[in-house]
Amino acid sequence: MVRRRVLVSGRVQGVYFRDTCRRAAVVAGVGGWVRNLADGRVEAVFEGPGAGVDRMVDWVGHGPDSAVVTAVAVHEEPPEGLTVFTIR
Repeated sequence: MVRRRVLVSGRVQGVYFRDTCRRAAVVAGVGGWVRNLADGRVEAVFEGPGAGVDRMVDWVGHGPDSAVVTAVAVHEEPPEGLTVFTIR
């Protein structure tokens, strides 16, 4: 089990980023959450098997088709045991 928190910058709000992220996380088999931040970024936490978490970190690098991702900051964190993925 691994956990990574990501902060995604660019045109990432108003483009169905959170819902598309949730669906991709379910397919990848990871838990966690995603939310919009007041400064226009998206924050997400991915937790689960390393391969699934890596897949999601790669996914946020481009996001849904209508997103324009300009930067992704990735932070390692200790796992908390999250098993479902939610939109906050």
